[in-house]
Amino acid sequence: MAIDTTSTRAVTTRGSGQRRAATPASEHRVRLRGRIFTYIAMSVFGIIFMFPLVFMFVSSLKPDAQILQDVDSPMAFVPAGDISLDNYFGVFDRVPVAQFLFNSIFITVLTVGLGLIVNSMAGFALSRLRWKGRAVVMAMVIATLIVPFETIAVPMVYWVAQLPTLVMEGGLLKYDFGWLNTYEVQIVPFVANAFSIFLFAQYFSTIPTSLDEAARIDGASWFTIYRRILVPLSGPAFATVAILTFLPAWNQYLWPLMVVQKEELRPVMVGMQYFFQLNTAWGEVMAYTSLITLPVLIVFLIFQRAFVSSIAASGVKG
Repeated sequence: MAIDTTSTRAVTTRGSGQRRAATPASEHRVRLRGRIFTYIAMSVFGIIFMFPLVFMFVSSLKPDAQILQDVDSPMAFVPAGDISLDNYFGVFDRVPVAQFLFNSIFITVLTVGLGLIVNSMAGFALSRLRWKGRAVVMAMVIATLIVPFETIAVPMVYWVAQLPTLVMEGGLLKYDFGWLNTYEVQIVPFVANAFSIFLFAQYFSTIPTSLDEAARIDGASWFTIYRRILVPLSGPAFATVAILTFLPAWNQYLWPLMVVQKEELRPVMVGMQYFFQLNTAWGEVMAYTSLITLPVLIVFLIFQRAFVSSIAASGVKG
């Protein structure tokens, strides 16, 4: 009995072709299901993390009695009832919000800007230059990460009170001692940061040293190499350090409370204590926290892409 091998091969070829064609479609469905599940999970977690912000903004529009009445129900997240801006007007009557916001913005911008320069230079020296004792210095920098700020806060107050400064009296500059009640006492101690130095050093070490050697042959100085080669190639590291420096600088509370007694020099977080007097005005507290949270949200929304990419890059590069 003769067997038609041609037709058999054709059927086999068609069957295998169908199986090969079905495989990409099934993989596409699997990827689609995974993407849908990821989006659903991200949406759920996003809504959960949004609850405190929604509660804060909604409560800032309600009187204290309404806030306490709705706190045990879903109405706490709904702007219903007696809604007004009286809490915001009360905040401006009780606290110099504009001055506090200016102080925090001024302190934060200078801390971040100077920190990027100082910490990146220190990271460059520890990662690219070859000098005796470099490993010991790097180990000491890393060791400072385990020291809590609260343990050194009191000695720092003593030392900043002994530092020399120039003050203006009667239109003349006068030499004096003590940084208390100044802007510099809220900025200078936090410019150099061990974690930022370590992050810069780790990121710079991933850039090929052959670039340094070629630049040195062309007569470039080490500062030129840092400024024209390392800095342009280290955007994710600079973005990460800027973000991680911005948040602690903006949220600083303990240190300004210890070293600043003048109201015109205090940042926004210290202003919170104005509301916790004999009778706490919760509506005004929510209005004030909404006002000081708004700049952080604006910064995050503007630099959202840089924030996500910098954190991802720091996780891979570091």
